[in-house]
Amino acid sequence: MFQSVLVANRGEIARRVFRACRQLGIRTIAVYSEADRDSPHVRDADEAILVGPPPARESYLSIENILQAVRRSGAQAVHPGYGFLSENWRFAQACADAGVVFIGPSPDAIRAMGDKSAARDLMAAAGVPVVPGTPGPVAGADEVAREAERVGFPLILKAAAGGGGIGMARVNTAADLASAFAAASRRAKAAFGEDAVYIERYLERPRHVEVQIFGDGAGHVVHLHERDCSIQRRHQKVVEESPAPALPEKTKDALTAAAVAGARAIRYANAGTMEFLVDQAGHHYFIEMNTRLQVEHPVTEEVTGLDLVHAQLRVAAGEPLPWRQEDILQRGAAIECRVYAEDPAKNFLPSPGTVTRLVLPEGEGIRVEAGVAEGVTVPVHYDPLLMKLIARGADRAEAIARLARALDACVVEGVRTTLPFLRRVMTDAGFRAGRVHTQMIEEGAFNG
Repeated sequence: MFQSVLVANRGEIARRVFRACRQLGIRTIAVYSEADRDSPHVRDADEAILVGPPPARESYLSIENILQAVRRSGAQAVHPGYGFLSENWRFAQACADAGVVFIGPSPDAIRAMGDKSAARDLMAAAGVPVVPGTPGPVAGADEVAREAERVGFPLILKAAAGGGGIGMARVNTAADLASAFAAASRRAKAAFGEDAVYIERYLERPRHVEVQIFGDGAGHVVHLHERDCSIQRRHQKVVEESPAPALPEKTKDALTAAAVAGARAIRYANAGTMEFLVDQAGHHYFIEMNTRLQVEHPVTEEVTGLDLVHAQLRVAAGEPLPWRQEDILQRGAAIECRVYAEDPAKNFLPSPGTVTRLVLPEGEGIRVEAGVAEGVTVPVHYDPLLMKLIARGADRAEAIARLARALDACVVEGVRTTLPFLRRVMTDAGFRAGRVHTQMIEEGAFNG
């Protein structure tokens, strides 16, 4: 096992990894920008190193600055968390070149699945269903028009080099195509450095269901069951749960089998997630793979009783995959809410500022992963996620009831938050019945 691990991230995910490292007796190193000097993750670590000014590109996204911190600290391994450099194959390769273990998949796997259109082709070749669309990026207005006519409207334009909903544009008619293509290409260039865009058919009111997988890099892959992430705004997940409600066993079996087959095809190592859309007829389609630990990994941990970060560390250190598929069982239900410093009344506009009061919920089945504390400033430079509230129950109804109580008990003052919105989600009749789809927020289902 490693003697020391540097976490190339901030906030709640850095704290989560530090906790796992402490449990395994590993020395921890934090990195921080000038905006995060007083962040709780800095205080949690055994050592903390400044990596640059507030802008992410000059600190958390600077490969050279992070590697300088690695050299200075003597860290044996780097955990990338999620976001920032976690799915940057060049960073993973730079770690390998520097003789440092990257706690995640190989640079080749990250690169293969990071090109979203190429990933579609890889998965299709492995027998995994994909959403109808173009086999690769489209070049210019003429090709866009031809392919759009073949795929059909409505369709969606996606950045080939990225994910997470960034650079996506829905197009309803041919008249809107040229302007949407220009806008999507521009956003893709700004976010990922590449303007390549591909086309997929737009599915009306699908569910977003993903499968947590784990591999050893030698072809051995297991799944840790599914999560439903259908409650989203602007293609960003807000509520996640496991098991997926009202999902037929036949559909679940098909999803998990497809996820394992896809991961085996690229000899995947460490934690990853295969993401699918499930249409109203129950057909499932691969949309992307996240080659990292997910924000919502706690719900999987709560229903399986397994520690994904411990497993990440062990597999990266050369130990065998710690589980057999038959030993990975789902018990009960778990639901996670992401609490953001955003104002739902203003279209989820970020609400930076100083947290003047913070009361975190407690109780049976409640888990809190927080990246803030009283007196800490939520900066404008990064994702405004404050914390994740997770509730576990014997069944979904109990998990919802516990999470609703936890949301009511949670107090955050000094910044606007999504707590009022999340409370409405938990009391919504459609959500409670498991009638969920990805367009519920934009259709105003939880406006109250």
